[in-house]
Amino acid sequence: MPGNLRCRFCQNEDVSHLPAGRELEPAVLADVFLEIQMMGCHNLNLVTPSHVVPQIFAGLTIAAAGGLRLPVVYNTGGYDAGETLALLDGVVDVYMPDVKLLDPNLAQRYLTASDYPDVVRDALTEMHRQVGDLVTDVDDLAVHGLLVRHLVMPGLVAESARVFAFLSTLSRDTFVNVMDQYRPCAEAARVHGNVGYARDGAGRSHSRDAVDDPRCPADLDPIARRVGRDEFATFLGAARAAGLRRAARSP
Repeated sequence: MPGNLRCRFCQNEDVSHLPAGRELEPAVLADVFLEIQMMGCHNLNLVTPSHVVPQIFAGLTIAAAGGLRLPVVYNTGGYDAGETLALLDGVVDVYMPDVKLLDPNLAQRYLTASDYPDVVRDALTEMHRQVGDLVTDVDDLAVHGLLVRHLVMPGLVAESARVFAFLSTLSRDTFVNVMDQYRPCAEAARVHGNVGYARDGAGRSHSRDAVDDPRCPADLDPIARRVGRDEFATFLGAARAAGLRRAARSP
């Protein structure tokens, strides 16, 4: 499902920025939700759903009447309006937002949304108000609460420290999944010949060697590389320094 940001380093560019998927009526969507439950899945994970919340809400209403009992996970980029989240109060069991940057200039450069820091702060504050800290069951599966993901980016240790400091103001027990899988993609992949991605004639995504593109702006240069191992250890240290008690490396 496409997202509502235009991140210039998007790792899912082929499905996020290009046409993909198909439209479903609410009743058909409800059937999909119930089928997922029948398959034995642990939760209903709605990925980047911010721009289609009314349609999802309609499908959930029908599915709930039909016996849907799975925990609902709202898996989002964090760029969510307060009015949208108000609709979901009491509906979502687990909020799983991704927090990227808190500097408005960097947000404009890399996410093309200078208001992202303000929006994501307000959004996570509301999410935490609704569901509180993450709660897991005896199998260590999330059943309720806030689970934050933070993808660390090359050279932006100070920026991550700002993210961790904000999260600690929500609660020192905010669960934070610190992710190290950043790789240059989308526009960033076309700087200095990094590996990019393309779709073949059958619509499958595959890697290709990107070539230097003079149209690619130099402002993506700092993120046209992966995060080093020692560098990542510094990011984890910043999370601990912020007082977060539940910051964990992505498995």
